[in-house]
Amino acid sequence: QVQPGESGGGSVRTGESLTLSCAASEFTDAMAWFRQAPGKEREGVAALAYYGSQMYADSVRGRFFISRDAAKTTLYLRMTNLKPEDTAMYYCAAGDVWYGLGDALRSPLYNSWGQGTQVTVSS
Repeated sequence: QVQPGESGGGSVRTGESLTLSCAASEFTDAMAWFRQAPGKEREGVAALAYYGSQMYADSVRGRFFISRDAAKTTLYLRMTNLKPEDTAMYYCAAGDVWYGLGDALRSPLYNSWGQGTQVTVSS
């Protein structure tokens, strides 16, 4: 079973950028970033299929960018123009199947999760 491990979180100011990393023992058909803010449900942020398809939540499209290294051992989330509402615990997740763009950000479809890394954006 894939055991994702996130890193790169921190505290930044509005408008700044941050890149999260997720080390994985292997790349599955679907890899994704989710986030959960206090008192809110976990939400999908960005997903990447093994063969390259990408999906983003409307709230981050154009500001966040998901990618991986050539060796397919590390998943990244480049976050730009950060806003206070981006404050959350960010999780890396791996799923065995890519169900398509319409389902790419549904958390029940992912079966391996990291411990999370905190991102805090202050105004």
